[in-house]
Amino acid sequence: MCDRAGNPLAAVLTGGQEPEVVHLAAALAAVPKGLGPPKALAGDKGYSANRVRATLLAAGIEDVIARRKDELARLPAPPAFDTGKYKRRNVIERLNGWLKERRRVATRYEKLAVNFRAMIQLAFALWYLTP
Repeated sequence: MCDRAGNPLAAVLTGGQEPEVVHLAAALAAVPKGLGPPKALAGDKGYSANRVRATLLAAGIEDVIARRKDELARLPAPPAFDTGKYKRRNVIERLNGWLKERRRVATRYEKLAVNFRAMIQLAFALWYLTP
């Protein structure tokens, strides 16, 4: 999870073969409470699922998630979608790219989850300490 400026807020470590969308509630819960809930959450089409939209609606968070073509075909009319907010989703991709440039994180030298989580937290600290 990151804020609109691309600053990392939280990370949830999961199994390598698990889809990240399953852990959305855990990721939302991992964001520090002092920041308050997000107003909107942007995600790619992989997050376009009824359970995701229901989770966000229950939390009072606007979903900025593009619908898949098969979903649009089943709807009588396409729902309103804020393309301007969706375009700003690239900050998430830039943060992921930055993390992948950290060799120890990208190649996952750490085999234990606790050690790998520590490397991610260290990378987040490095993000905030470098200008």
